[in-house]
Amino acid sequence: MTIELRHLRSFLVIAEEGNITRAAARLHVGQPALSRTLRQLEDHLGTRLVDRSTHHLELTAEGRTFRDKAAAALAAVDTALDPRGVRSWPLRLGHPWAALGDHTIPLLRRWDETYPGVPLHLLRIDDRTAGLTQGKVDAAVLRGTVDASGLRTHLLTSEERVVVIPADSPLAELPRITLADLAAHPIALNTVSGTTTTDLWPATARPAATIEVTNTDEWLFAIAAGRAVGVSTTATPSHHTHPSLSFRPLVDAPPVPVFLAWREGPGHPALPDLLALAHEVVTDAQA
Repeated sequence: MTIELRHLRSFLVIAEEGNITRAAARLHVGQPALSRTLRQLEDHLGTRLVDRSTHHLELTAEGRTFRDKAAAALAAVDTALDPRGVRSWPLRLGHPWAALGDHTIPLLRRWDETYPGVPLHLLRIDDRTAGLTQGKVDAAVLRGTVDASGLRTHLLTSEERVVVIPADSPLAELPRITLADLAAHPIALNTVSGTTTTDLWPATARPAATIEVTNTDEWLFAIAAGRAVGVSTTATPSHHTHPSLSFRPLVDAPPVPVFLAWREGPGHPALPDLLALAHEVVTDAQA
């Protein structure tokens, strides 16, 4: 049979809801019809996408992989059919936090001067790949290890690590801070898009407590409220200054690589221009 867009949309709603009944209600279709749609998609792909052995539906490993592919395919279709994009094709640059740091504004200004006919949209998306694997953006600025399949990367620069602390913390009296200085304090960890884990510390001297959050705003609030301290990079102070926060160099942790990433295969025709200009902006700043 022919697979249609409705099969992909139905599968994505099932994946989001984790339940056939709720997904059917959201799609305004009957539960039996939605189950048949799912089976048709699985038969076409020749693999099981959903584990139905539990009350709460779970995706199989193949289902998780296909979810990203289906989301990217639908995003591409929606972009192509958007009437606003007929005359211009915006280039969407994602980032999970801090964009390109101090290089962000120079990049945007020089892009507008050099490529006035191609709008460059900067989008913050709280996701490990800033929406890149789901097709929400055409390229993304990513930090740390990039291990998602189907992506290509180019190293733009690296950033030194900084400690983010409440302004009234005793640590603020120190001009520089070490990992050992932090071990007695709860550490705020952004588990969705952050670059810091407890593996940054030696196995025998890791922090005794952590606070897990899921986005940059929650991370900053936890630190400003005095509930934890955090580790980030030099890009953070320029984007998230606040009187309740102080920043200090972290002297004994490795720098964090910063990549421009994009999906393999055909993409936005201006991607090579973005890569060249981003590289040029970073290189000029370091000269």
